[in-house]
Amino acid sequence: MKQRLKLLVTSLLLLTLGAAPAAAQRSGKPAKAQLAPKGAFYSGTYPNLFREAGYRQADIDQKVAQAYHDVFEGPNKVYFEVGDSLAYVSDVKNEDARTEGLSYGLMVAVQLNKKEVFDRLWRWSKKYLQHQSGPLEGYFAWSINTATMKRNSEGPASDGELYFVTSLLFAANRWGNATGINYYQEARRILDASWKKDGTGGVHNLFNTQHKQISFVPVGDMYTWTDPSYHVPAFLEVWAEYAKDGHAQFYRDCADTSRVFLHRACVAPTGLNYDYTAFSGQPHATRWAPAAFRYDSWRVPMNIAMDYVWFGKDRAWQQQYAQRFQGFLRAKGLTTFEDQFNVDGSRPDFILPAGKVKKLRHSLGLVATSASASLMRQDKNFDFVHALWNAKLAPYDDGYFDPYYDGLLYLFSLMHLSGNYQAIKPRTH
Repeated sequence: MKQRLKLLVTSLLLLTLGAAPAAAQRSGKPAKAQLAPKGAFYSGTYPNLFREAGYRQADIDQKVAQAYHDVFEGPNKVYFEVGDSLAYVSDVKNEDARTEGLSYGLMVAVQLNKKEVFDRLWRWSKKYLQHQSGPLEGYFAWSINTATMKRNSEGPASDGELYFVTSLLFAANRWGNATGINYYQEARRILDASWKKDGTGGVHNLFNTQHKQISFVPVGDMYTWTDPSYHVPAFLEVWAEYAKDGHAQFYRDCADTSRVFLHRACVAPTGLNYDYTAFSGQPHATRWAPAAFRYDSWRVPMNIAMDYVWFGKDRAWQQQYAQRFQGFLRAKGLTTFEDQFNVDGSRPDFILPAGKVKKLRHSLGLVATSASASLMRQDKNFDFVHALWNAKLAPYDDGYFDPYYDGLLYLFSLMHLSGNYQAIKPRTH
């Protein structure tokens, strides 16, 4: 996502327009939780790999709480409150706020039951980024300069809407819709707006309806290709359950299509995928970098692991994928593997910058998401889990620090591995 700014600003100028986790033992003995055959969405039992790896529950709770503090409250936070009722998440190094980070912030807040944080982020996003009229009505401008409050682009990026809708549905299930914000109504507004987009003015549905795959951007020719890290089949299963907009079968079909797509996108012996692809899974050429495994790609193992845990509909392939992916990184050195590769595992000639810094490194974000792949039960000694436990959200030796992308992926992965990232169901009375 980091590399998108320059592309979309240029391209879109042409557009004028839960239950709490299952109780774990409080002793220091490893837990032996087993997944139900159909997945945690049905069983309500979410794995806690940190417990299984031997960590004490009190230490796990503290680890997650500290990560939340560092990202949302500490001296290097990326969450900033505005007045009495608003807040945003900033990609500090790129000096903007983007729907990626705002929607991630919403997901963190609803998962960890932080309603005020959620409400502040939603109000800010709606006020400053959501289009209230015109061809893009209901969609969000994907980036804004937080100093000038001038949008860097009017156009959307489909993953922002993906996370907005899912987070809002979870909020409706967790808190109801009568506490100041009708979360369900807000989610439906985005979905209903998407279904009204028929290509007029170059604006489309978030999903390419012919291919049943999420688009990179639902505008112009960017509607005709995709980003593997936007394929989150677990979220689409949630939409099918809770959106109740008459399109449940389409969402289930898209979830199944994403699973098949990921087989193609991650077909390399390394398990690596290109950051941008055609709907076939083949690399999609871009103007800013040759296709390779780069920053967006880091999220793919986390998304596949989520689908494995929540719905368990493709477990045999997912376990094989995790074995290939983690096996490749292990061969590169568990504490030294770099963060960009050609999909054959070689080092790319072109290194994509992170913000203004152009350098390969052993990045925390990839350390985190590679650890989440352990949920697919191929990391027999919990090596990746221990590596994440021992990792720090702190500046690298050269002084580079990214509390935004590294920080949010680190927090997400801690939540997944501790059983604190769940498909939140409606409250029961």
